[in-house]
Parts: sequence; C-alpha cells; structure tokens
Amino acid sequence: MAETAAALRTVAHNVRAARMRAGLSLEELSRRAQVSKGALVGLEKAQGNPNLATLVRLADTLGISVSALMQGPPEGRVRVVAADAVAPLWTGKQGSEARLVLTTSGPAPVEVWRWRLEPDEEYPSHPHQAGVVETVSVTSGRMTLVVDGTEHTVEAGQTATFDGDAPHTYRGAGTETCHLIMTVHLPPGPASTS
Repeated sequence: MAETAAALRTVAHNVRAARMRAGLSLEELSRRAQVSKGALVGLEKAQGNPNLATLVRLADTLGISVSALMQGPPEGRVRVVAADAVAPLWTGKQGSEARLVLTTSGPAPVEVWRWRLEPDEEYPSHPHQAGVVETVSVTSGRMTLVVDGTEHTVEAGQTATFDGDAPHTYRGAGTETCHLIMTVHLPPGPASTS
C-alpha cells in the first residue's frame, strides 16, 4: 500500500511538472487529453487511481512517455528491472495484463512493455501522437493485432511494427495465453529539464 501511495505521489508530481513545462492550465490539459478537470485536480493532489488509458492520453498530450509520468529520479547508468517488480498498468477480466517495465532515456525514448493476453481478451488503444511507432514481438502463443480496422495474426517468433497514430487493439488468439514484448518508440521531444 505504501508503494502505491508513493507511486501516486510521483505521478502527481510528474504530471504537474510536465503540465507547467508545457504552459498548460488544468482546463487546457483536460480539454486536449480528454480527461475531466476533476480527475486532473485529484491526480495532481495524488488522489484517485488513474487507469492506463488516462495515463496514455496525458503522456501523449504532454509529449512525454507514460513512464516519464511514473518514474522518479534516475537511478544510475544501468537499470535492471524484473517484470514482476512493477505493477500491471492494465489488467483484463480474464487475467490479461500489461506491465511497463522501463523507458530508455534520451531525446527519443523507448518504452518496454510485457503483455500477457488470454484467449479472446483484448485491449483497445486510442491513437497516439504522430510519430509513435509500436513493435510487438510474440514470445509464446498467438495474438491478433488490429490496426485501423485491419486484423493481423502475429504468432510466437514473429514481430510486427506499426504507426501508433491509428486506432489499434491487441487481442489474445488461439487457445493458449499469448506473451509478448512491446516497444513503444516515441518521437523526439523537448530536452528534459530534470
């Protein structure tokens, strides 16, 4: 519980700092990100429980990565993160989950995600900002990747990549659990001031 409260305080601080850097009022960020002003006020006060879709919309609107909203100060030159050391940012009703493991630093960061998709369970994602490229590498099982309404089967040992600025959905396919590694390549943004 203390870890969750600390993580929420970090997100609150990072959202407010990114909003201020961008010169956005709460009202303007609310309008652009399609997140209610009340939810933003609560988030900046470290209250509430933002879901993955809200964090993605805020990050996209602010031009930063989801993990930039979630991470504290840098830990050193090398960071090793166990997938089970980070809480899932999305959990499906059938047991699917998505964990943001880490984000690389630099002007064009890359997010590394671990996903588990149960058969027929899906996660629909809204379009990201222009320039975002996603790559999914299936390590076991099979998934259906839907990009802009077109379905693509991606099986164990296969990798698919696509521009993330179109509506897209990840769905478990077949009869066994699908495990995949996703990378989200973000476009270069403004230099970090932290």
